[in-house]
Amino acid sequence: MVTRIYESKRRLDHILRCLGVCVALILITLPIRLAAAAPEDDVRATFDRFVAAQNAHDLKAVEALLLGSPEFLWITRGTPIWGPEEALKRFTTLYEGTWQLEPEPSSLKVTMLGDRAAQIYIPILFTIGAPGQPAQPTKFLMNMVLVTTPAGWRVSSILPIPAPAQ
Repeated sequence: MVTRIYESKRRLDHILRCLGVCVALILITLPIRLAAAAPEDDVRATFDRFVAAQNAHDLKAVEALLLGSPEFLWITRGTPIWGPEEALKRFTTLYEGTWQLEPEPSSLKVTMLGDRAAQIYIPILFTIGAPGQPAQPTKFLMNMVLVTTPAGWRVSSILPIPAPAQ
């Protein structure tokens, strides 16, 4: 009888240890699963900050979101602009006139290109006008590549493609 009680207690201890290990594994992997879903959200948030900074004509905020590298690329009106310094000069000129972005949030697509890079696609309406000139709305299919850095996600390239007339 004592042997059966001892054996039952041993089995119960074993089951509790196994259960404890299972719970520990679940708790350890839960943050990993949550983190795996987070990059797309972080990329979207970075894009939202980029649009807000553009619409506010806030060069400092835009600069903070651009990749600080000579490999940064923005193609505008068929002209490549390399490096954030050159891009900021161009933004400064554009901000003197009308420069407003209206993305279609429901059409935003984020494609992860591994753990450290993401591509954004979104139709966007640009309202652009030189100083003192009437602004013209133009629809673009915006493509951007963002990379993660120790400071967070940064825009590595901006590739707007004029949308076909409808």
